[in-house]
Amino acid sequence: MKAEQIHLVKETWVQVVPIADTAAELFYSRLFTIDPTTRTLFRATDMREQRRKLVQVLSVAVNGLGKVDTLVATVEELGRRHAGYGVTDTHYDSVGAALLWALGHGLGPSWTSAAADAWAHAYGLLAGIMRRAAREAEVARAAPAL
Repeated sequence: MKAEQIHLVKETWVQVVPIADTAAELFYSRLFTIDPTTRTLFRATDMREQRRKLVQVLSVAVNGLGKVDTLVATVEELGRRHAGYGVTDTHYDSVGAALLWALGHGLGPSWTSAAADAWAHAYGLLAGIMRRAAREAEVARAAPAL
C-alpha cells in the first residue's frame, strides 16, 4: 500500500473508533443481508463480544499497516482459525463488501473515493494473507499422514 493510503485508513479509523460498536452492528447486519450463508457461522456467538473482537482486530490491522511484515503471522493465524470456523473463500468477498459499506455509512462525508480505495486496498491485502493461510491449512489437513 502507498503511504497516503495507509494515512487515509488510519485517519478514517480514528473517526470510526468513537462509533465502533455501531459500525460493527452495521457491518454484521449488512453481511447477513448480502450473504445469508454467513449467519450460520455466528449461530452460537455472543454478537456483542463478536463486535468487540471485530473492532479489536481491525484496530490491530490498521495500526500495523505501515509494517505489514510484522502483521503477517497474526493475520495468517486468523485465516487458519477462520477456516476452522467454516469460513470459505467466497465469504471474504462478502465481508469486504459489508466492511466497505459499513465504513461508508459510519463515516458519512469523510468516506471519499480516496478513503474507499485505501480501505479496499487494505482489506484486499489482509484478506489475501488470510485466504492464502486458510488454503495452506486446508491442504495440510487433506494431506495423508506419513
